[in-house]
Amino acid sequence: MTAGLTDVYGRRFPYLRLSLTEACNYRCSYCLPDGYRADGRPHFLEGEEIRRLVSAFAELGMYKVRLTGGEPSLRKDLPAIIASVSSVPGIRKVAMTTNGCLLPRRLPTWREAGLTAINVSMDSLDRHRFHAITGHDRAGEILQGLDLALTLGLDSVKVNAVLLRDCNDDELPAWMAYLRTRAVGVRFIELMRTGDNQAYFERHHLRADALIEQLQRAGWSERARRADAGPAREFTHPDYRGSFGIIAPYSKNFCHGCNRLRVTARGDLRLCLFGDFGIALRPLLQADGDRAALVHRIATQLGLKEAGHGLHQGMTGLTPHLASIGG
Repeated sequence: MTAGLTDVYGRRFPYLRLSLTEACNYRCSYCLPDGYRADGRPHFLEGEEIRRLVSAFAELGMYKVRLTGGEPSLRKDLPAIIASVSSVPGIRKVAMTTNGCLLPRRLPTWREAGLTAINVSMDSLDRHRFHAITGHDRAGEILQGLDLALTLGLDSVKVNAVLLRDCNDDELPAWMAYLRTRAVGVRFIELMRTGDNQAYFERHHLRADALIEQLQRAGWSERARRADAGPAREFTHPDYRGSFGIIAPYSKNFCHGCNRLRVTARGDLRLCLFGDFGIALRPLLQADGDRAALVHRIATQLGLKEAGHGLHQGMTGLTPHLASIGG
């Protein structure tokens, strides 16, 4: 195993975000308001391809994998994928981001297969708002699933909420009440501009600075960031079991701490969520593929990683919507 992946800016990459599918059964207003539509292109990575991919990244020092989508739980082979990824030598953390639609029924199986952490997308605690944003009336089920997750010994249980002006930007007090007795991390994510949501972005984008000010006024303190943590600035309070995270991609120096690479559900390496090119890895993931060539291709492509994204200039790259690569 190498000492780890490092780019020309000195950033280290212990963390891989791997999309398992582009399909999603929700119709979130900020992502897929008209629902997912298959495009007829080649199918998503198979189980054996996924294992070869993760093994190559592990050989390069990567030890944390997050399974994303689309909605990863739509894959019927998800338990087998989790088990395969968790058994790769060197992989210590297997997390997943899900919309929670199958959480109460399937989470124990995923945990048994090797899942160590879960992030659940839940943009509102209010049932009617949740329905309006996602197109589904499942807030109650997801809350049940989160309570179940807290009993299963996972390393972390988190909630992702996209911050939307005039939709859910007044819910901080409700989330505080939720976190008083639950060891959950709630992360507010600034709405990001993607290839097909410009009008929605202009209408609902809200900078997270106001939330940070509210948290600090209420006695919440920022804590140091772990080496393999995501991009959130995390805040804790001695009177609450849970924590808040703020993900603000439009903030100054947001990309300085980047520590993750992405692979799409079709096997393309993306050096940035909003990059304008992908590097095809799938030809090297076949049974007769050259393992050394795969490792070499991953390692050498980091020289092309930019210092930061181009969101401030309206440059959204190849990402049409977040379901296409998992955020």
